[in-house]
Parts: sequence; structure tokens; C-alpha cells
Amino acid sequence: MGVASKAWRCSGGVLVNDLAAEILRQQKQKQKQKQQLSPHQQHCWNYLPWRRRQAVPWTVVCGLLLFAVGLISLFTGHVASDLEWYSQRLVKRTWYYKKDRVYRAPIDIWKSKYASLYYGCSNRSPHFAPAVRERFSNGYLLIATSGGLNQQRTGITDAVVVARILNATLVVPELDHHSYWRDESDFVNIFDVDWFISYLAKDIPIVKRVPEKVMRSMDKPPYTMRVPRKSEPDYYREQVLPILLRRRVLQLTKFDYRLANNLDEDLQKLRCRVNYHALRFTKSIRNLGQKIVTRMRKMAKRFIAVHLRFEPDMLAFSGCYYGGGDKERHELGEIRKRWETLPELSPDEERTRGKCPLTPHEVGLLLRALDFDNSTYIYVASGEIYGGEETLRPLKELFPNFYTKEMLAGEELKYLLPFSSRLAAIDYIVCDESDVFVTNNNGNMAKILAGRRRYMGHKRTIRPNAKRLSALFTAREKMDWSTFSRKVKSCQRGFLGEPEEMRPGRGEFHEYPSACICQKPSKYLAANKNKGTLLNVSAGESTEEYIGNEQSGNSLLKREKLRSRNNTVSVIDEIDHEIFLSD
Repeated sequence: MGVASKAWRCSGGVLVNDLAAEILRQQKQKQKQKQQLSPHQQHCWNYLPWRRRQAVPWTVVCGLLLFAVGLISLFTGHVASDLEWYSQRLVKRTWYYKKDRVYRAPIDIWKSKYASLYYGCSNRSPHFAPAVRERFSNGYLLIATSGGLNQQRTGITDAVVVARILNATLVVPELDHHSYWRDESDFVNIFDVDWFISYLAKDIPIVKRVPEKVMRSMDKPPYTMRVPRKSEPDYYREQVLPILLRRRVLQLTKFDYRLANNLDEDLQKLRCRVNYHALRFTKSIRNLGQKIVTRMRKMAKRFIAVHLRFEPDMLAFSGCYYGGGDKERHELGEIRKRWETLPELSPDEERTRGKCPLTPHEVGLLLRALDFDNSTYIYVASGEIYGGEETLRPLKELFPNFYTKEMLAGEELKYLLPFSSRLAAIDYIVCDESDVFVTNNNGNMAKILAGRRRYMGHKRTIRPNAKRLSALFTAREKMDWSTFSRKVKSCQRGFLGEPEEMRPGRGEFHEYPSACICQKPSKYLAANKNKGTLLNVSAGESTEEYIGNEQSGNSLLKREKLRSRNNTVSVIDEIDHEIFLSD
């Protein structure tokens, strides 16, 4: 027997002997105390609670506790394992939405079956006052936008709303000529300026320039200021309006996302009228964009548009790393210096948080996992891809029917090549007209187009759930294709552009314009609107409640969710979230 074993036995023996001696000493002491008592006290002594307790060594107690914990762990482990096994047997691993507790309707990856129930509604309400005349307005508002085309689009949209809040005359906004893209295009080169002015005439007065007589009457140049981001209407009334009244002409610079996300419904609807109706591209841009769409339609009845967003500036801004070694770190690091305020980021942490754009290969794997086969036609909207053809090669292998505006337009596109914003406008048109739009990051174009496609009837828009997909792509080689595909579908539930993916009031308004989307009346509702009665409908069908007022012509459309006696789900069926299980 080894020395360690002997030492253990000796130490254990000493411990047991010490405990036995202590117990014997306590018993002798209690016996001595009992002998000193009277007969009556000795009788009571026998019934004392502590008298019946037996001293138990602490080693025995610890042993029993450890045994109990082990038994519980063993039992619960088996139960959890059995529950997981049975859940895998009972749940059908199919690309499904929950229709009711019996039937699961398959998802159409090309179009939401509920899209037809919704439509864009941004008309002015009866109490929305007409626009003030130019000569009675509080002054002229100059706007200098910032960023690329779609970032500037948000600034133009909000500028109209701010002019309404200030009761001002808006001067046609000035576009950014100094951003990363160095595009010299003016408003008139990209947007139909006459349409813009006329369409919004009932909302605000808009002029192409400040009148000469007003400029001559000014003692000082126009006052220039920059408002904080996401400023509330009260900020404009309290801080900006007094300056406008005093100076008559006011310029707001770097105007992007300078207005609060949540506004009252009338102002939100005004945002929608600007973004989805008034901001129309020039005729030449519209015609070329539609030519490309027509050429795609001639080759395929339906197609996907992918906003790849894998340009050097995007990768540099994200702070992510894509395996290009020191060359990549140096090149993207030099571009990153343009943004002086960007913090130092950990590429691994950013990827885990879902902040890194997917590579073209990962986008291709995502689409194939969602059951788009390799005969699918895809249009790729993108500028210069970092890494060029070598980076695009895996995506082209997965989807051989791969097209870009350069491939489809050729010489017709040549005059636009020096103007990145006009090229982006072409991509915007084709992506908007596509059957499925796939974003690769939550940038400005992705948000603007996602919101527009919701407003225009909830056309399918797929946003990668990058936070959960990053772990899947990392472990791609450790699982077979069917497992990978199943888990990708699980990750993407809630990211497919379904009407009720986002609750009203959540998210950026430009991406989720909930105040401008209405639900169509149910075909199962009859005509008794005055009483506001709910009519009986079959189990699981949608119903609305009209609380009518015939004199005013207004009615409140309130969607109700009903459950039948057998608890079947009604209206727009909630997404059946599959638990994400790792192998």
C-alpha cells in the first residue's frame, strides 16, 4: 500500500477517534447532570427534544448531501435528454409557419401569403391644415444633406417635416458633394424637382432658391447651425424657430437623422408622402432602371435582388476582419482613418454581435439554405467589391444566373459611371422591383428599401440574422447540409419581411413605417358598422371591428385576435419559432 494511502488512513483514523472521544465526553457530562436532578426532573429529562437527537458525524451528513445532489443531477439529465429526443421526434423539421395546432402551412419563400391584407395609406387627415403661403411663412429653410444617396434621402424626407413644424418655406435641399463617394450630382440631377414641389404643395411651400429680393434685404449671410441627432419637434420650435424668425433665412447642416423617430401620426404620414411619392427619380434614371428590370424579367419570371454591400468603405467602417492578413488590415485601416471618432473594435466581438456584413459566399449559402436553388436568377446591387472577382466567385458558383447593372446595361450606363449616387438610384429601382430583396447589413439603403417594400404591399424582404448566423457559419464544416439548412431556417424566422415581424412603434420609422400601413377589411365582415358589432367567423379566420360614425365618414378599424373553442390561432398566424439546438 502506498504512502499516500497510509497517510489517508491515518488521518481518517485520528479524525474518527477524536469524534468518538468527543461524543463519549458529552454523554458522560449529560449523565452526570441527570444524576444531580430530582426524580420528577429526571422524568422530564427523558422527554426533552434534544434528548432524542443523536449526534451524527459531519462527514456522514456531507456524504448524504453529495449523494442526493448526484442522484438529482443524474435524474434531471436523463429527463432533459429524453425531452429533447422526444421533441426532435415530434416536431417536423420543415420550413413551416404555424397555422393552427393541427396543420402547419408551408412558407412561400417568394411571397408572403398575408401581403395582400395590407396596403400603404399616407393620405392627409381632415384636420391636417393646408400649407401656409410662402409670403406668410416664418422664413426660408436651407438644408445641407450628408452621406450617400439613401442617407441623403432620409435627410430630405425629414427636412420637409421640419419645415412643416417650423411653418417655413423649404428651399430644395443641397446634396452632399464631399462624402466618401465625391459625387457632384445636384438634386435636379437625381430627383424630379418639379414633381417634388408640386406633390407636396398642400403640405409645405417649396422653392428652388431663396428669392433675390429676400437675399438683398438681409444684413447678414444666412445663419448656419447643426441640430442634435433625433431632435424632438419641441426642440425645433424652442431652439430653431426663434433664430429663423430673427434671421429670416436659416441653414441646417449635416442634416441626416436629425429628427426624432416617433412623431404624431400626421407627421409620420407626411414622411411617407415624401419618401414614397414625392421623391421620384428623374425620367432618364427611371427609364434605365426599368429597362434593366425588363431584361431580368425576360430571362426569368421572378428574380432576387441582393444588396451585397461588401465595398471597402463598408468593411472598414464595420471594423471586421475577413482573413486577408496584413494586407487587408492595412488597406481597411487606412480607409478607417477617415472617421476620426470611430472607436477601436474587436473583429471577433463584432462578428459575434452580428455587426459584420456577410461575405458573398455566406450570402449564397444563406439563400441556398432557404431553398432557393441554383437556377434562381439574382441581381447583385453593389459598388466595388473588396477582393474583386475572387471574392465573388463562390457566390457565382452557387448561383450561375448572376447579373449586375453593368452586365445588363453596358454602354447605356457609361455616362453615369462618374456619379455614384445616380448608379445607386439604378440599383434602388431594380431592388424595389425584385420579387425578393436580400439585404446584407442594416445600412441606409437596406432600411429605406425595406420600409418602401412594406409600404408597397409587403414584398418579401430577407434580412440576415447575422448574430445567430455567425455561429452557424463558423461551425459549417461540422454539420451536414440538411442540418445546416434546418438551422438557417430556424435563425431566419422573423427576418423574412412578414407583415407582423415588428410591433408598431419599434425600430426605425424609415424601416418600419407602421403609421402608414393599413390592414384591409375582412371579407367575412358584414355591413352593420354603426353598432360596431363583431360577426361570427369560422375558427382561425381574421376579423375586424368597425366602430362607425356615418356622419363624419370616419371609422376606427380595430383588428381583433379571436380564438375558437379549440384554441386555433387566428388572423396573421404567429411565427412558429423553432428552438435553436446545437448538435
